[in-house]
Amino acid sequence: MSNELIFIITVLIYLGSVLLLYKFFGKNGLFAFAIFGTLLGNIAVCKCIDLFGLSTTAGNVLYASTFLVTDILSEKYGKKEAHKAVMYSFSVMLLWLLGTQLILLFTPNANDYINESLKVVFGLVPRITIASLVGFICSQNIDVVLYHFIWKKTGDNKSKLWLRNNGSTLISQLIDTVIFAFLAFFGTYSTNVFVSILVTTYLFKAIVALADTPFIYIARKIKPREE
Repeated sequence: MSNELIFIITVLIYLGSVLLLYKFFGKNGLFAFAIFGTLLGNIAVCKCIDLFGLSTTAGNVLYASTFLVTDILSEKYGKKEAHKAVMYSFSVMLLWLLGTQLILLFTPNANDYINESLKVVFGLVPRITIASLVGFICSQNIDVVLYHFIWKKTGDNKSKLWLRNNGSTLISQLIDTVIFAFLAFFGTYSTNVFVSILVTTYLFKAIVALADTPFIYIARKIKPREE
């Protein structure tokens, strides 16, 4: 199966999962996906892949999907609940950073066979997670603020939902990409590869941001079972 097909399937699965979790668990389902997306995204972003002939990371779709979560919370519950999802995810990422490094401190015994693999993955965690933390807290809060700024300017109008959704997400995703790429990858790759990752990371995040537009329209109509 090609990376391009996997990318399309992944977009549909993650954005669809946001709606399913929201339908069955309400706000708690959205909070759960935000946490899941940021944690797994921190691992997936370590894997470099080619999509449509461009170099990028495997974590773009998952991480970009979390912006749909904050936009749904902003749309249906207000700024306070959207900020709550940001802080939940931020707090769990801090614990994730601490927990992964504590695991590496243990001395493996003679029967262990996975420690070296954990060192490869978790060894990258501090830089990746710190970069993700800084980019995440800045971009997600900007996303929430911009969403409500656009909302105030255009009114609670369903026909302008695409504008506040895409406008806030595309700008905040750009800020997140620049912050994350420089803190996580600058100096790790050659200049050409770094620039390619920077540009394509934003490109594919922007594609996901545009693709989530019909999903937020569906979310606006959903009445969660939990509520």
